[in-house]
Amino acid sequence: MCDQTFLAIVFGPCDKCSKEKPLRAIYIKSEQLNYCSLCVEMMATEGLHENETLASLKSEAESLKGRLEEERAKLHDVELHQVAERVEALGQFVMKTRRTLKGHGNKVLCMDWCKDKRRIVSSSQDGKVIVWDSFTTNKEHAVTMPCTWVMACAYAPSGCAIACGGLDNKCSVYPLTFDKNENMAAKKKSVAMHTNYLSACSFTNSDMQILTASGDGTCALWDVESGQLLQSFHGHGADVLCLDLAPSETGNTFVSGGCDKKAMVWDMRSGQCIQSFETHESDINSVRYYPSGDAFASGSDDATCRLYDLRADREVAIYSKESIIFGASSVDFSLSGRLLFGGYNDYTINVWDVLKGSRVSILFGHENRVSTLRVSPDGTAFCSGSWDHTLRIWA
Repeated sequence: MCDQTFLAIVFGPCDKCSKEKPLRAIYIKSEQLNYCSLCVEMMATEGLHENETLASLKSEAESLKGRLEEERAKLHDVELHQVAERVEALGQFVMKTRRTLKGHGNKVLCMDWCKDKRRIVSSSQDGKVIVWDSFTTNKEHAVTMPCTWVMACAYAPSGCAIACGGLDNKCSVYPLTFDKNENMAAKKKSVAMHTNYLSACSFTNSDMQILTASGDGTCALWDVESGQLLQSFHGHGADVLCLDLAPSETGNTFVSGGCDKKAMVWDMRSGQCIQSFETHESDINSVRYYPSGDAFASGSDDATCRLYDLRADREVAIYSKESIIFGASSVDFSLSGRLLFGGYNDYTINVWDVLKGSRVSILFGHENRVSTLRVSPDGTAFCSGSWDHTLRIWA
């Protein structure tokens, strides 16, 4: 999302020519090197065969991409909504705001549910991270970060810690205790360091590892205890804005989306991209796995949400209407996977029938763009956060 994109240019000595210039971070066998643009261009042309140019290689890569798309198209025999024609249509259902959480002094940028289905962590442009009791709307913990624009926050699976980060380029983990007087900032642990802003973070299936995405174009897996980098994921051509971990307990994959309009599926063990989808026409702001783990949805600034089937290796549905012209900032599935909730920049939440591709409801209430949205772990409600400084719980 362009409103959250910040470019950090680093000046210093180039690792190749040693001249003081604006630097670009490049990675060779997972090792980060800082090269000036001239050295990057020279390195790119090294090892070219006779009569080969960068233009000819780019053209060859494009033709190979085209052939891949042709092979994918051969398997494209039927549309999802055609298969779903015999499925019974969804009846009318009423969802409304049941709780409003007020306390942030600026735009709410991210939120996450605790596994206990009750507590919520949220982060804001005001630099605050707040832990809420969603039943009573009480604030249980509050942390003031050293920077504004805290774009990412996550609850640990045990419920005993939270992680957050943003313009400080770091991911910090705070342990939670029942002692209301304890200074949480004193127990802060800085786990991850990127070379640009932190856009998303998520614990893996334990409290001991955390995945991060950043404006430096990479994702990374870190050990929480030691702060050691376990694996880095390079492949996006621009800022990575979002990520989501595969839902299975043994899930070794995650999906990421970014400003290069690509959604990429990664193997956490090898660090390799195993699938890539490029059908959106603008930045991908949100990605979320289908509950079975066989598909994922994405929301983009092109005003569409899309569904990708991993087994079919292609996009199988587009959720859009001509009347929707604002970008989708956040998406999530209902527990059954039949509904897709999308938060939009026109202050609304659209509810889509995943199978039929039709909109079944539109929810009003927020007074500014909806920036984040998550369904509760038991599927009985969902929470949305907005630039109107509030969070709302819907059921």
